Amino acid sequence: MSYKPPPSLADRLSILNQQIRDAEQRFGRTAGSVRLLAVGKTQGTALLRILASLGQKDFGENYLQEARVKIAALKDMCLCWHYIGRIQSNKTAELATQFGWIHSVDRLKIAQRLSEQRPQNIKPLNICLQINLDKETSKSGISISQAPKLATEIAGLPHLRLRGLMAIPKPQADFEVQRQQFSRLRHILEDLNSSGLHLDTLSMGMTDDMEAAIAEGATIIRIGTALFGPRQG
Repeated sequence: MSYKPPPSLADRLSILNQQIRDAEQRFGRTAGSVRLLAVGKTQGTALLRILASLGQKDFGENYLQEARVKIAALKDMCLCWHYIGRIQSNKTAELATQFGWIHSVDRLKIAQRLSEQRPQNIKPLNICLQINLDKETSKSGISISQAPKLATEIAGLPHLRLRGLMAIPKPQADFEVQRQQFSRLRHILEDLNSSGLHLDTLSMGMTDDMEAAIAEGATIIRIGTALFGPRQG
């Protein structure tokens, strides 16, 4: 039996982009409507630079300490950085200046600090509210019932642009169950828009459930494992 080398990072990116295009077509989505967010948690700057050189422009980070090193090292690549981790109040100034997107806002206080600390000479900071669909204590996020009030409050803050919602549902193996979970987030966004907001982003879906997320309207999927392989340790 001949040896088959493992897929390169370029191969993985190409395969993943094709899977996204195929899912868009299969579920009646507009071509190019789903953005791939490469989640570089624990990955070195060199790998991210390779991805960037292959055309990947959106990168997600969970930890500010890791992110600041990567953002500085890759400043020449003109990338868009997304923060997807827990937010500490004492770190909002750096988040407000270093990132283009924050996906994990779940408190008005945090949004107010980001608004005050976002430099006025750059574009508004894109914001997603994190929804905790199943009230899991291990996860951040607001309850579904809290979404209308917080969304309305944040939508009125200067230097921010409320774009939509983010969620991390419980892992499920069944495709239809995955779809049901993601449809809940889509319905929340639709309800908010019917009340007068103008949201256009659903940040949902990871390596094991991205097709179900695309089927239910995801506009950003957050992918780590399918690009970099399983994390070590």
